[in-house]
Amino acid sequence: MAKVLCIIASPRDESWSSRLADGFLTTYRQLHPQDSIEMLDLFSADIPPFTAPQAAAKYAVLGGQEPRDRAQVAWVEVIRTIEHFKSFDKYVLASPMWNFSIPYRLKQYLDVIVQPGLTFKFVPEQGYVGLVTGRPLLLLLARGGTYGAGNPCETMDFQESYLRAIAGFIGITDIHAVRVENTLMETPEQVEERLQAAIREAGRLAEKFA
Repeated sequence: MAKVLCIIASPRDESWSSRLADGFLTTYRQLHPQDSIEMLDLFSADIPPFTAPQAAAKYAVLGGQEPRDRAQVAWVEVIRTIEHFKSFDKYVLASPMWNFSIPYRLKQYLDVIVQPGLTFKFVPEQGYVGLVTGRPLLLLLARGGTYGAGNPCETMDFQESYLRAIAGFIGITDIHAVRVENTLMETPEQVEERLQAAIREAGRLAEKFA
């Protein structure tokens, strides 16, 4: 039995990315009834802040030291969040594009879990090495425009490019992506057709998402 973490990064009930996640999970549950799925809604989750004490703890760890005082207390919550994240075997991340990038709550979550000694380390002979390995990630993305290869807006996609980069940094290299695009440029009926096509594509990935 595998444990799946499905991260929802939109606050909107009618979010295209969240609906895409619902469609994927319907098929996934049918194909993998033995697996457990936990939903993590980032807009209602208790994500630790990353302020001065957490930053002090991070730099202490980077310097080979143990966090102390307020930094030590703050670091406990960071570790708790990371250990929860690392307890899963597979990841599904549903996110809209906000201002060509990702929602701020998703950025906060990533800023908490990407930490030295916990999700990555530095090896002098190799450089940075990710510690969250051997686990697949499925990105379910929605964006108002079109940002594919060769599109004039391709260089403005800081959503998928960033998520692939940060996931790779912590060791996740088996990454798949399904996208619903042009959600602001077409009629609701046209976007619904795009969504259903994306759900079918995601459904095909559900069988081999392992």
